Amino acid sequence: MESTTKSSAINYGLYLGAILSITSVVIYAVNLDLFTEWWLGIILFVLVVVYGVVSALKSKKILDGFISFKQAFASYFITIAVGTLIATVIGIAIFTFIDPEAATYLNEEILTLTKQTMERFGAPQEVIQAAIEEASTKNNFSLAMQGQAFIFRLAFYALIGLIVALIVKKSDTKDA
Repeated sequence: MESTTKSSAINYGLYLGAILSITSVVIYAVNLDLFTEWWLGIILFVLVVVYGVVSALKSKKILDGFISFKQAFASYFITIAVGTLIATVIGIAIFTFIDPEAATYLNEEILTLTKQTMERFGAPQEVIQAAIEEASTKNNFSLAMQGQAFIFRLAFYALIGLIVALIVKKSDTKDA
Protein backbone atom coordinates (compact mmCIF):
# COMPACT_ATOMS: atom_id res chain seq x y z
CA MET A 1 0.00 0.00 0.00
CA GLU A 2 1.46 3.31 -1.05
CA SER A 3 2.24 5.84 1.62
CA THR A 4 -0.20 8.37 0.13
CA THR A 5 -3.13 5.94 0.38
CA LYS A 6 -2.02 4.90 3.85
CA SER A 7 -1.74 8.50 5.02
CA SER A 8 -5.13 9.25 3.50
CA ALA A 9 -6.67 6.31 5.38
CA ILE A 10 -5.03 7.41 8.62
CA ASN A 11 -6.34 10.95 8.12
CA TYR A 12 -9.86 9.68 7.56
CA GLY A 13 -9.45 7.56 10.70
CA LEU A 14 -8.40 10.63 12.67
CA TYR A 15 -11.46 12.53 11.42
CA LEU A 16 -13.70 9.59 12.28
CA GLY A 17 -12.14 9.28 15.73
CA ALA A 18 -12.66 12.99 16.34
CA ILE A 19 -16.33 12.82 15.32
CA LEU A 20 -17.00 9.71 17.43
CA SER A 21 -15.16 11.18 20.40
CA ILE A 22 -16.90 14.54 20.21
CA THR A 23 -20.22 12.73 19.93
CA SER A 24 -19.45 10.71 23.06
CA VAL A 25 -18.33 13.75 25.02
CA VAL A 26 -21.40 15.77 23.99
CA ILE A 27 -23.76 12.91 24.86
CA TYR A 28 -21.96 12.44 28.17
CA ALA A 29 -22.34 16.16 28.94
CA VAL A 30 -25.91 16.57 27.72
CA ASN A 31 -27.81 13.34 28.40
CA LEU A 32 -26.25 10.06 29.50
CA ASP A 33 -29.44 8.17 28.65
CA LEU A 34 -28.73 8.66 24.94
CA PHE A 35 -25.97 6.03 25.28
CA THR A 36 -28.72 3.42 25.75
CA GLU A 37 -30.71 4.40 22.65
CA TRP A 38 -30.67 1.81 19.85
CA TRP A 39 -30.99 4.42 17.11
CA LEU A 40 -27.78 6.13 18.21
CA GLY A 41 -25.91 2.87 17.75
CA ILE A 42 -27.29 2.53 14.22
CA ILE A 43 -26.34 6.11 13.32
CA LEU A 44 -22.79 5.64 14.62
CA PHE A 45 -22.50 2.27 12.86
CA VAL A 46 -23.52 3.84 9.54
CA LEU A 47 -21.12 6.75 10.12
CA VAL A 48 -18.20 4.37 10.70
CA VAL A 49 -18.96 2.28 7.60
CA VAL A 50 -19.43 5.40 5.45
CA TYR A 51 -16.04 6.73 6.55
CA GLY A 52 -14.45 3.38 5.68
CA VAL A 53 -16.09 3.35 2.24
CA VAL A 54 -15.11 6.97 1.55
CA SER A 55 -11.53 6.14 2.56
CA ALA A 56 -11.40 3.18 0.16
CA LEU A 57 -12.87 5.29 -2.65
CA LYS A 58 -10.39 8.09 -1.96
CA SER A 59 -7.53 5.57 -2.18
CA LYS A 60 -8.94 4.34 -5.47
CA LYS A 61 -8.94 7.93 -6.76
CA ILE A 62 -5.35 8.45 -5.52
CA LEU A 63 -4.37 5.32 -7.48
CA ASP A 64 -5.92 6.69 -10.71
CA GLY A 65 -9.09 4.61 -10.49
CA PHE A 66 -7.44 1.23 -10.07
CA ILE A 67 -7.19 -0.46 -6.68
CA SER A 68 -6.59 -4.02 -5.63
CA PHE A 69 -8.77 -5.84 -3.16
CA LYS A 70 -5.95 -5.69 -0.60
CA GLN A 71 -5.43 -1.95 -1.04
CA ALA A 72 -9.17 -1.23 -0.79
CA PHE A 73 -9.54 -3.37 2.32
CA ALA A 74 -6.43 -1.84 3.92
CA SER A 75 -7.72 1.70 3.34
CA TYR A 76 -11.10 0.81 4.81
CA PHE A 77 -9.66 -1.09 7.76
CA ILE A 78 -6.99 1.46 8.71
CA THR A 79 -9.66 4.18 8.80
CA ILE A 80 -12.00 2.08 10.94
CA ALA A 81 -9.24 0.88 13.27
CA VAL A 82 -7.83 4.36 13.91
CA GLY A 83 -11.24 5.97 14.35
CA THR A 84 -12.72 3.36 16.66
CA LEU A 85 -9.49 3.13 18.67
CA ILE A 86 -9.60 6.85 19.39
CA ALA A 87 -13.28 6.61 20.37
CA THR A 88 -12.56 3.60 22.60
CA VAL A 89 -9.75 5.44 24.39
CA ILE A 90 -12.09 8.38 25.01
CA GLY A 91 -14.78 6.00 26.31
CA ILE A 92 -12.28 4.34 28.64
CA ALA A 93 -11.12 7.73 29.88
CA ILE A 94 -14.68 8.89 30.59
CA PHE A 95 -16.16 5.75 32.12
CA THR A 96 -13.12 4.25 33.85
CA PHE A 97 -11.16 7.26 35.09
CA ILE A 98 -13.16 10.49 34.86
CA ASP A 99 -16.65 9.39 35.93
CA PRO A 100 -17.06 5.75 36.97
CA GLU A 101 -20.45 6.70 38.49
CA ALA A 102 -21.72 7.36 34.97
CA ALA A 103 -20.76 3.80 34.05
CA THR A 104 -22.62 2.49 37.10
CA TYR A 105 -25.70 4.49 36.13
CA LEU A 106 -25.59 3.24 32.53
CA ASN A 107 -25.12 -0.37 33.66
CA GLU A 108 -28.28 -0.02 35.76
CA GLU A 109 -30.17 1.51 32.84
CA ILE A 110 -29.05 -1.33 30.57
CA LEU A 111 -30.39 -3.85 33.12
CA THR A 112 -33.74 -2.04 33.19
CA LEU A 113 -33.94 -1.94 29.40
CA THR A 114 -33.00 -5.62 29.18
CA LYS A 115 -35.76 -6.56 31.61
CA GLN A 116 -38.34 -4.42 29.79
CA THR A 117 -37.38 -5.86 26.42
CA MET A 118 -37.57 -9.44 27.66
CA GLU A 119 -40.97 -8.78 29.24
CA ARG A 120 -42.22 -7.19 26.02
CA PHE A 121 -41.23 -10.33 24.11
CA GLY A 122 -43.02 -12.51 26.66
CA ALA A 123 -40.01 -14.24 28.19
CA PRO A 124 -40.82 -16.35 31.28
CA GLN A 125 -40.11 -14.62 34.61
CA GLU A 126 -37.46 -17.23 35.58
CA VAL A 127 -35.56 -16.60 32.36
CA ILE A 128 -35.74 -12.84 32.86
CA GLN A 129 -34.51 -13.17 36.45
CA ALA A 130 -31.60 -15.42 35.45
CA ALA A 131 -30.58 -13.04 32.64
CA ILE A 132 -30.76 -10.02 34.93
CA GLU A 133 -28.72 -11.75 37.63
CA GLU A 134 -26.05 -12.71 35.12
CA ALA A 135 -26.00 -9.26 33.50
CA SER A 136 -25.80 -7.52 36.87
CA THR A 137 -22.40 -9.12 37.50
CA LYS A 138 -20.93 -7.42 34.40
CA ASN A 139 -19.58 -3.90 34.13
CA ASN A 140 -20.10 -3.02 30.47
CA PHE A 141 -17.78 -0.04 30.85
CA SER A 142 -14.80 -1.66 32.55
CA LEU A 143 -11.44 -1.44 30.85
CA ALA A 144 -11.58 -5.12 29.90
CA MET A 145 -15.13 -4.98 28.54
CA GLN A 146 -14.44 -1.85 26.49
CA GLY A 147 -11.29 -3.47 25.09
CA GLN A 148 -13.22 -6.61 24.25
CA ALA A 149 -15.99 -4.56 22.62
CA PHE A 150 -13.34 -2.77 20.53
CA ILE A 151 -11.97 -6.11 19.26
CA PHE A 152 -15.46 -7.41 18.42
CA ARG A 153 -16.36 -4.17 16.64
CA LEU A 154 -13.15 -4.35 14.62
CA ALA A 155 -13.89 -7.94 13.60
CA PHE A 156 -17.46 -7.05 12.59
CA TYR A 157 -16.36 -3.97 10.65
CA ALA A 158 -13.64 -6.06 8.97
CA LEU A 159 -16.30 -8.43 7.62
CA ILE A 160 -18.12 -5.45 6.15
CA GLY A 161 -14.77 -4.20 4.85
CA LEU A 162 -14.30 -7.41 2.87
CA ILE A 163 -17.57 -6.73 1.05
CA VAL A 164 -16.63 -3.08 0.53
CA ALA A 165 -13.24 -4.09 -0.89
CA LEU A 166 -14.90 -6.52 -3.31
CA ILE A 167 -17.15 -3.73 -4.56
CA VAL A 168 -14.48 -1.01 -4.72
CA LYS A 169 -11.61 -3.00 -6.27
CA LYS A 170 -10.87 -2.39 -9.91
CA SER A 171 -8.08 -3.94 -11.92
CA ASP A 172 -6.28 -2.32 -14.81
CA THR A 173 -7.40 -4.60 -17.66
CA LYS A 174 -4.37 -3.54 -19.74
CA ASP A 175 -2.13 -5.35 -17.22
CA ALA A 176 -4.15 -8.57 -17.29
